[in-house]
Amino acid sequence: MYRRQVQLLRHLNPQGVAAPVQQPTRASSAALMHTSNPALAPADSAPAGSEVERPFSKVVVYGSGLMGSGIAQVAAQYNYQVTLVDLNQNMLDKGQGYIRSSLKRVARKKFADDASQQTAFVDNVMSRVKVSTDPVKPVEDADLVVEAIVENIKVKQSLFRSLDEAAPQHTVFTSNTSSLPIGQLLAATSDQRATQFAGLHFFNPVPQMKLVEVVKAATTSQQVVDSLTAFCQSIKKSPVHCNDTPGFIVNRLLVPYMMEALRMVDRGDASVRDVDTAMKLGAGYPMGPFELADYVGLDTLKFITDGWYKEGEGLVGDGLVAPSKRLDALVAAGNLGRKTGKGFYEY
Repeated sequence: MYRRQVQLLRHLNPQGVAAPVQQPTRASSAALMHTSNPALAPADSAPAGSEVERPFSKVVVYGSGLMGSGIAQVAAQYNYQVTLVDLNQNMLDKGQGYIRSSLKRVARKKFADDASQQTAFVDNVMSRVKVSTDPVKPVEDADLVVEAIVENIKVKQSLFRSLDEAAPQHTVFTSNTSSLPIGQLLAATSDQRATQFAGLHFFNPVPQMKLVEVVKAATTSQQVVDSLTAFCQSIKKSPVHCNDTPGFIVNRLLVPYMMEALRMVDRGDASVRDVDTAMKLGAGYPMGPFELADYVGLDTLKFITDGWYKEGEGLVGDGLVAPSKRLDALVAAGNLGRKTGKGFYEY
C-alpha cells in the first residue's frame, strides 16, 4: 500500500509534471513501479457473456477533464452507455481525445500484433460514448450521474440543483469530489433525492487506478451504496466504503501526514531533505512528504487544510490541520511545487 502512495494522490494534481532536478532518477523509478504493478494495469473490456452485476444502464458524466473522461472511458469499456457533458465542444473534443489515446494504449497491449483489432477495439468502446453541451437533456433518462467538474461547492450545488429538477427519481447522483462534504452538495437537491446521493471518488489516472471511495452521507440509502459498490465491481474497480468525513479515507490520512512534516521543519527538528530521505528509506515510501506536497501542488494542499481547519467536521481549529506560515508564504509567492518549477524543491 505504501508503494502506491503517490498514485493515490495523483488525482489532486492531474497535470503532467517534470522530474525534480535534485533527484532525476525518481521519475524513472516511479514509472517502473507504476508499470510493473499488476494492480495498476489498464482494464480490458468486459468479455462477452461475462456474468457481472450491472446496477445501471445509462451513465452521465459531467466534466470532460482527465477525471471525467477517465470515468467515462472505464464505464464504456465495460459496456455502459455513457454521455459525457461539458460546457463547450472544444472541451468535449479534448475529453474524447484523452479517451481515444488511453484506449489506444490498452489496445496495443491487448492486441500487440494486430492493428485491425486495435482499431476495432477503440472504435467499439468509443461507440458507447456520446457527448453533449446540454447540461439537462442527458439526465432525463439517466440511471447514474457522476459529477467531475471544478472543485467549487457553489458551482457543484448549482449543477445538482438543475439536474434534480430534470432527472427521474430513480437516478442516483454522485460526486467525484476529493475534499467537499457530500452532505453540503446534496443539500442543493430535494429531500427525495437525498437518499439517492453519494460520493464516488475515483483516483487519477482512472483507467489504471483500482481504488474508488464510496462515500455514504447521512441520508444515503444502503441500497444506493450497494448499487454503487456493484457498479465499481462491474468496471473492475476495488471499492472501499466510508462515511461523509473530511478527506474520506486516503486524503484524511495523507494530508495531515504532510502537515506534520511541515511542523517538524518549522520547529527546526529536521530539514526538508532529511525528512524526505527518512520516510523513503525508513518507511519505504516512494516520495517523502515534501516531494509529495510539491507533486500534489502546494495551493491544493493549502486549499484542503484551510477548509478543514475552518469548517471540516471534527477538525475545526484542530492543530492537525492548522495553517503553516511556511506553506502560506510559498503559495503567496507563487511557488506551488512542480507545476511552477519551485516549491520545497526547485525543478
